[in-house]
Amino acid sequence: MRNFGRIALFGAACLAGGSITSALMAHGNVTPQAVDTSALPEIGADWLQHNPYRGNATAANIGESAYGQNCARCHGLDAESGGIAPDLRYLEVGDTGDEWYIQRFQHGSSHDGKVYMPPMGEVLGQKAGWAIRAWLETKHQE
Repeated sequence: MRNFGRIALFGAACLAGGSITSALMAHGNVTPQAVDTSALPEIGADWLQHNPYRGNATAANIGESAYGQNCARCHGLDAESGGIAPDLRYLEVGDTGDEWYIQRFQHGSSHDGKVYMPPMGEVLGQKAGWAIRAWLETKHQE
């Protein structure tokens, strides 16, 4: 009977440790998911500085799905951050916000050798990036 108590305690400790470890690893390596942008108008190969899909409902729908698959793990569901990464609902809307957004999306963010956001430009492509931005603008808060 005494061994059963030790085994149960050990099992509970392992379970608690495993759940804490998985929570800490939530910001770890993430495999980007492909985004189907075939329904969006072509915008060329050169990176644009302003969102060509602003106000485009199809782009916003694609962006919502792309965000959920590729961004929500760090930036939070529905763009509402839990503190790991910036809350994207507060990005400036319009052309000024576009410039900052696309720079971060395309090149990521790193400081002192630490990657805070991986570069997503080459991985997801410009159309997906602007679709995500179109959706984010629907979530904007002051």
